[in-house]
Amino acid sequence: MTGRLLLVCRLLARDLRRRRVETALLLLAISAATATLTLGLALNDALAKPYERTRAATAGPDVVATPGATGPAALAALAPLATAPGVTAHSGPYPIGYLMLTARGRTVQAVVQGRDDSPAALDRPAVTGGTWVRPGGVVVESAFAAALDMRIGDTVSIDGRPLRVVGTAVTAARAVYPRADWRAGAGSILTESAGLVWVDRGEIGALAGARPLSYTLNLRYADPHVGTSFTHKLEDGIEYTSWTEIAEANGRLVTGARLALLVGSWLLTALAVVGVATIVAGRVADQRRRVGLLKAVGAGPAMVAAVHLAEHLVVGFAAAGAGLAAGWLAAPALTDPGAGLLGATGAPPPGLRAVVAGTALALAIAAAATLAPVLRAATTDTVRALADAATPPRRRGWRVWLSRRMPTALLIGVRVNARRPRRARLVMVNTLITTTGLAALLMGLRQDRQVGLGGAELANPRDARTIQAMLLVIGVLCVLGLVNAVVSTWTAVLDARHPLAVARTLGATPAQVTTGMAVAQLLPATLGVTVGIPAGIGLYLMVSAGEQRYAPVSWLLAMACAVLLAVAALAAVPALAAARRPVADVLRSTPA
Repeated sequence: MTGRLLLVCRLLARDLRRRRVETALLLLAISAATATLTLGLALNDALAKPYERTRAATAGPDVVATPGATGPAALAALAPLATAPGVTAHSGPYPIGYLMLTARGRTVQAVVQGRDDSPAALDRPAVTGGTWVRPGGVVVESAFAAALDMRIGDTVSIDGRPLRVVGTAVTAARAVYPRADWRAGAGSILTESAGLVWVDRGEIGALAGARPLSYTLNLRYADPHVGTSFTHKLEDGIEYTSWTEIAEANGRLVTGARLALLVGSWLLTALAVVGVATIVAGRVADQRRRVGLLKAVGAGPAMVAAVHLAEHLVVGFAAAGAGLAAGWLAAPALTDPGAGLLGATGAPPPGLRAVVAGTALALAIAAAATLAPVLRAATTDTVRALADAATPPRRRGWRVWLSRRMPTALLIGVRVNARRPRRARLVMVNTLITTTGLAALLMGLRQDRQVGLGGAELANPRDARTIQAMLLVIGVLCVLGLVNAVVSTWTAVLDARHPLAVARTLGATPAQVTTGMAVAQLLPATLGVTVGIPAGIGLYLMVSAGEQRYAPVSWLLAMACAVLLAVAALAAVPALAAARRPVADVLRSTPA
């Protein structure tokens, strides 16, 4: 047993040392899928923890009360709540006006809250830039300021009255832009998208003019479960909004991004399996002679399988660590709470769930892609393994008749695929998955990414973050698909160098050989693109809610042509290099 283990370790070290490029490609393919899964898991609590940090830093309330009445009637309705049983702290009531704000030539809806310059017991907005409210100045909620591209020192107008932007701040007492809940009239229960601003309490009456003011009261209870026992309720003419409702509203900002990463992790996992299978199939094919030698000296199928599986499982463990580290380092780009909440410095290390899931995924990819070719090699007859012959094409009458009428380049491409049909299927699946992701991205880019705020439209932070996640995933998907295509092309050229040399001795020109190898890759790739475009459109429609706009046909055709041109170029470069090698050298170096 010790001797066999020592042999496996020696062969493992030898293969890793001699096949560094292939090992690096294996590591890259599995790491990409693991990193994407880590990002998806990191987004699950992306908005919960920043909201909790914001709530703690700003003394956020458990419940926010807003009466349906306005003016003195609203104050009378809120007065008993401050001294109600179980209430340990309160702040307010603060006057609120639902007004129109004009900045940089755009007029939008804004929830204007009047505040004092002294700190409150509850809801003390954290200033992220500039200063707190003062007469003649306005403080803008940070996400709202970012959407309007407002800077400290700018002049804005609220219902025609100019004010100077003196600061930006964040709060946990109201949802971030665009969920600040603007109302067409004070006391109305119908809400619209808007941003939040604060002004000096003594000026809000003049800003509102003849419009009645609403009021809001922040409450904290001795029993913390009061704030989690409900999300929103209307009782005795007063709306009660719990902090969990505000946290959920903020969490919707990353719902689309989380879904994009989840679906992207599925696509990357499938593409990683294809890439690993391509590399493993090429390695096992190259090592088929060694399989025959091992079996000839007495090694059984279990020993042969263990030699190959051990190498790829070790790479899987290394890829799990690399993928977890990459996901951890990339997480702040997507899990950053944005301008509307307080973030943390750095990123927390992956949790136990992420480590277990990432390691399991990496090993599953390595095992799933390795198992079939390894078992096939282990059960191969010893004499056949030593001969190392490719799959012979099935010669049928109609095929022979058709091949006589094919152009030389097309005939070469068909015969290359007939010798290694599994490789052709992997090329098709690789192109299909890549095209599916690109088609889904084009669908996402076609959608309207604006949110209406009365007189103007601004960028929707939720959609912007979703597109950011999609671009990240599709970028990684394209890189991995490109790596798979390069590996598949080089493997095909190296495997077919002897048949191509024979074809050249029979009269085929280097140009025909090069074109034939490109055709060998384009035939399955064309099928993958044809199926991938409707698959990508269907995938986007399946995971998206509401009415969606379709990507223009010109976009899809341009994408399909670009994918096929990339496949052809990647196939032509190594084929052209191989075609320049003298035929005699190829035939001497490659066994017949």
